[in-house]
Order: sequence, then C-alpha cells, then structure tokens
Amino acid sequence: SSGINAEYGGGRIVPRFSELTSDKLGFAGSVREIGFGTTKDRMLVIEECHNSRAVTLFLRGSNSMIVAEAKRSIWDAMCVIRNLVRDNRIVYGGGSNEISAAISVYDAADKNSSIEQYAMRAFGEALESVPMALAENSGLSPFSTLAEVKSRQIKEGNPRLGIDCMDKGESDMRVQHVIETLIGKKQQIMLATQLVRMILKIDDVRSPGEGEE
Repeated sequence: SSGINAEYGGGRIVPRFSELTSDKLGFAGSVREIGFGTTKDRMLVIEECHNSRAVTLFLRGSNSMIVAEAKRSIWDAMCVIRNLVRDNRIVYGGGSNEISAAISVYDAADKNSSIEQYAMRAFGEALESVPMALAENSGLSPFSTLAEVKSRQIKEGNPRLGIDCMDKGESDMRVQHVIETLIGKKQQIMLATQLVRMILKIDDVRSPGEGEE
C-alpha cells in the first residue's frame, strides 16, 4: 500500500528514515480518518493527491460473498475497458459472431476436397457450442434456436443476428446493444484452440493405478 500511496501523492519510497528529504515527499490536500458501518471500522482517506486520476473504489455488502461478487463484476468491467483502450474494435455478441464464423468455416470446408475438411467442420461445430450454451442457459431449445438463427443469417445476410437471451423479440445484437471486444474474443478462441491442439498431441493416456504391481 505504501507504493500506491507514493504514486498517488507524487512521493518516493525511501528504505530508511535517514534518507528522507523534502524532495521525496508527496502532497495531499486532505488526510482524514472516517468511521463506517455498525462496527465503526476506521478508514484513512487521502484526497486531492498529486495524481488526481487515481480513484479508489470502496465496496460494501451484507456479507463477504456479495462483496466478492461485486469485486469480480468491477474487475470484469475494467478488463473490458482495458481491452478497448488497446484495441477499440468490437464484434456483436449473443453468439452472433460465432455463428457467422461457423458459417464461413463450413463454406471453406465445402471447397476443400482433402481430409482437412473434417477438421474444419469440427472447428465450426465447436464455434456453434457458444450460441447453443447461451440458448440453453436462457431456457430455450438449443438446437432449434441455433438452426433458426443460422438460417436467418444465411437468408438475410445479417451476421449480427444472435441468441435473444432476454426474450425481447429482437435477434439483432446491434439493436440490443450487445457487443464484445474483438481482442477478447480472439484470445478466447485462440486459447481454446491451443488447448485442443495440446490434448491432440497426447498419444497415450494412462489410467490411475495402471502399471502398478
């Protein structure tokens, strides 16, 4: 915490008090201690710091599980913002991009006469598992819902059509404002592909206790 406070206040960390000089001190307009909660817990509040862009989020909840869930949600939101800062390109969510990609993979497999076409079709089926999971988790029939959305994408030429998880009567993810970061989606697909490749490289599987005398 000392490093964070030094960064916020514009100061420098010193290992010994003998090395403390005025040019290594930071600045804060207000330093105060406040109490909160029924247990009167104390918290030190440092405001008007040198690094004014720094912000502290204070989360409170009725139990530790709610606080942990709030922390996870905020962390996920901050990761999305970080990804958008790195690459501001987006794709539409709701499984629409996976369905569109699967259609393109199937088209490429149809044009491939070698044995690789079977691997390509398997990759397309793996992409379709995402919208199928979304449909199933939303209480919809996964197979019929996927088939309907896929046929509409092909017929209408609209790659933005996805799973209507909120049952709003609209499958266009642009209308529903459901988006995902392109960099995040690419990382997900690449990580899953690398994992499958690693498993396929295993040419022998040993069961527990096998080979023991």
